[in-house]
Amino acid sequence: MSADEADEIRGTTHGTAPAPLSVLDLVTVGAGSTATDALRTSVALSRLTESRGFHRYWVAEHHSMPGVASSSPAVILAHLAAHTDRIRLGSGGVMLPNHAPLVIAEQFGTLEAMAPGRIDLGLGRAPGTDGATAAALRRTDTLNEGADDFPEQLAELVRFLDDDFPDGHPYRRIHAIPGPVQATAPGGVQSPHRPPVWLLGSSGFSARLAGMLGLPFAFAHHFSAQNTIPALDLYRQTFRPSAVLDEPYALIGVSALATDDAREARRQSRAVALNMLRLRTGRPGLFPDPEEAEKHEFSPMEEEFITSWTANIVHGTADEVRSGLDDLHKRTGADELMLVSHAHRGELRLRSYELIADAYGLPTA
Repeated sequence: MSADEADEIRGTTHGTAPAPLSVLDLVTVGAGSTATDALRTSVALSRLTESRGFHRYWVAEHHSMPGVASSSPAVILAHLAAHTDRIRLGSGGVMLPNHAPLVIAEQFGTLEAMAPGRIDLGLGRAPGTDGATAAALRRTDTLNEGADDFPEQLAELVRFLDDDFPDGHPYRRIHAIPGPVQATAPGGVQSPHRPPVWLLGSSGFSARLAGMLGLPFAFAHHFSAQNTIPALDLYRQTFRPSAVLDEPYALIGVSALATDDAREARRQSRAVALNMLRLRTGRPGLFPDPEEAEKHEFSPMEEEFITSWTANIVHGTADEVRSGLDDLHKRTGADELMLVSHAHRGELRLRSYELIADAYGLPTA
């Protein structure tokens, strides 16, 4: 994100929403459906939210989770780019320690060539999975090895994106292509864009690093709500103006589900919480339907988790969700709200974004 883009976003009217609204997609696979169904829903959702004036559409990276089909963000983003025209597309995010920086620079340089000026590169340092799967991805027995090296990996990635390794560096003659080096070839033309880098986080580490580097910051409020305000405060306190941004720019991911009936929103939210309970206890599966959640016999400790988790989901009718989002924005001062609507069926997810768009008077299709 450039300073000009940040100013443009802040100066744009987004209906009556208190901040720009965006989308985070985990490509949820519900019980009784397939990954193909989930990916078709993602295409439909990207087109719907583009037509309704949502600002950006990000895809998460997760691995070895049957209920999440977003293990390859770059592949999915290429597919979405072919089905949309204007909405920004990006990773929310690529878990950088799982990958070689050069590979990510090449993937997102390719995406930028496909959809010029529409690609964001959001980066995280968590594995996006369990320890054994992370070890398989990273080809190492030490899970923390990649996370501890994150600042160095980030610096290397940015140098590949900008093609500016200094003379004498062992990578000086290596170029991420598509990329800036093509402008120096005979007849070459410099692309006016390169994917802006965002840092993602659920604690203070990435908040501080994003602030010190003057980068835009995305915080995972949807699964780390207790850390949201401290992390945003830390980001703003440590922010240093850079060539990228003149002042801080922070978005927060928010779990939000609007339905035509408040009871249905509560039912769906308990299914969301059951899915997370299974994930947290090492039993990931396909996304359960509400009937399964209603039949489940929760222990007192599990019921406490369910109650706590659903409390962080902004759910209900469109008016109730609007009120909850307005309150959250007031408490956090976030520059952008990125909504993730979990539901067992794709049509419920689509309906949720429609209802929220209607509640804020966003443009009709």
